[in-house]
Amino acid sequence: MSSTVTSNKEFLQICFIPKKRISPYPLLEAQLLPMIQHLLLPTKAMFKQLVSVFWSRSVAGISLFLALTLVGGVGGTIGVNYGTLADNLPPPRKVAEFLMESTVINHVRLFHANPEFLRAFAHTGIAVTVTVPNDQIPDLTKLNFAQQWVEDYIQPHTPATNIVRILVGNEVISTADKLLIVSLVPAMQTLQTALVAASLDGRIQVSTPHSLGILSNSTPPSTGKFRQGYDTHVLKPLLSFLRDTNSPFMVNPYPFFDCSPDTLDYALFRPNAGVFDENTELFYTNMLDAQLDAVFSAMKLLGFDDLEIVIAETGWPSMGDPTQVGVDAETAAEFNGNLMRHVTSGVGTPLMPNRTFETYIFALFNEDLKPGPTCERYFGLFRPDMTPVYDIGILRPTDAAAANIQHATCLLVITVGLLIINNHG
Repeated sequence: MSSTVTSNKEFLQICFIPKKRISPYPLLEAQLLPMIQHLLLPTKAMFKQLVSVFWSRSVAGISLFLALTLVGGVGGTIGVNYGTLADNLPPPRKVAEFLMESTVINHVRLFHANPEFLRAFAHTGIAVTVTVPNDQIPDLTKLNFAQQWVEDYIQPHTPATNIVRILVGNEVISTADKLLIVSLVPAMQTLQTALVAASLDGRIQVSTPHSLGILSNSTPPSTGKFRQGYDTHVLKPLLSFLRDTNSPFMVNPYPFFDCSPDTLDYALFRPNAGVFDENTELFYTNMLDAQLDAVFSAMKLLGFDDLEIVIAETGWPSMGDPTQVGVDAETAAEFNGNLMRHVTSGVGTPLMPNRTFETYIFALFNEDLKPGPTCERYFGLFRPDMTPVYDIGILRPTDAAAANIQHATCLLVITVGLLIINNHG
């Protein structure tokens, strides 16, 4: 006589967690458990055979499930920065269709508000963030200019294009341009006034991204502090504006640019010795958490620890100069894959536990016209022909893979059905 499963827990272990595998279906397990608690359970041999078939036929399904789980997360969002400093990129409409039909990416950040691009994303459902260029910030402090800008660049495209956020400049404080810096908050306030007048303030947020150069200190994370002068004269009123408008504080943390051969594992979320913050007695296992918590500490010093933090840019290049460490496709895939898992996991950071982070990977494409070192031109997830530089699970499955998912689901239904038959004869 075949041995039978002695408990529902053992049943789940056999059915959904085969030896040396991690189940990709934790939610499904949780739903099935109540269904099987009252049933008499079948033989181990029967279910081992069924599960063997289930797992062998559902590799593609597992890949898709993981991809969707990673991008959707517990509540976090993974988007992509769509940069265009290149002379070989496909037309915007083709890019928008590619993202909608072939990937699971549903948030895009643009570094401009080009009408051609906004039209391209119409009726795709993709959430679009647009940017007012740095050089327009002083003009944006004038209400008539702000209203005209909204009338020209936003109103013709909404709601057909799902514009969700306008960024006023990019890393403005790091430019050290006094006119831009003093104009930043007034420009954001005036743009908000223009959005209110157009009845778009409930649909569209206003913010601005910052480099970590806004910090005068970041190590250990608990001592994070904004640069003197900028803290009270620029960042405090900016944070107050963001709180009043329910908008996020946006930063561009790049572990790649801060890592060395000694800290590469720490930057890549690999097992490492970690960093201990003696002030808080908290332990850091990755560089991104430390960077985010340094920003959080600086915000807390000014009384704004209640604001959401959004990662406006981060990424890893797939190619670089010989003197740089970890500049290859495998390492880039490792960082971005681990990044997606981490920010959507709900674990949060040591100082911000139980959080997810809206995160935009830099960048959608390799951009051959970007100035600077070689790595600057190789941050893309995709080549200009829209083939992936590496795979981090953001492509939708092929028809064959989708068929395998459907087949695996049928096998699961059969498994549950056999439970019922076994119980009721």
